[in-house]
Amino acid sequence: MTSVAIYAGTFDPLTFGHLDLIERCTDIFPRLIVAASSDTMKKTLFNADERADMIRGVVSRLGINNVTVDVFDGLLINYAREQEVRVIIRGLRAYSDFEYEFQMALTNRKLAPEIETLFMMPKEIHSYVSSSTVKEVSSLGGRTKDFVPIEVQQALEAKFGKPA
Repeated sequence: MTSVAIYAGTFDPLTFGHLDLIERCTDIFPRLIVAASSDTMKKTLFNADERADMIRGVVSRLGINNVTVDVFDGLLINYAREQEVRVIIRGLRAYSDFEYEFQMALTNRKLAPEIETLFMMPKEIHSYVSSSTVKEVSSLGGRTKDFVPIEVQQALEAKFGKPA
């Protein structure tokens, strides 16, 4: 049995969908590494350390003790090898996510056949929420309490100077 998995992503910012996967993964794996990517093609609102700190704050407040939060750069499979992890968790919200994630999983399999990718879907109530939507709503002064944990709401408010 694999005892450690990596759930990697941009997490810009962490949403309840991400948190749902974190909580469910910690029921499946004795240890989970949540890894925020510092190398991203996306323009991020929060830098990698800010994103990791938000995740740490949330998992700490919730008492999730079998999660390690880290920042990585470069190829995820190289990071997984460094951490001696054989399972990568990827979240899927919609069919549009699947096409990209499927391509990445097959590429990773070609580069690192010893590492498996597991796809997980968030609960239906979170399946429509994306980090991009949360940032847009917050930037326009909308409330995000139904989409993100309080730590993220506060960080969004600090970034945009508006209630989140």
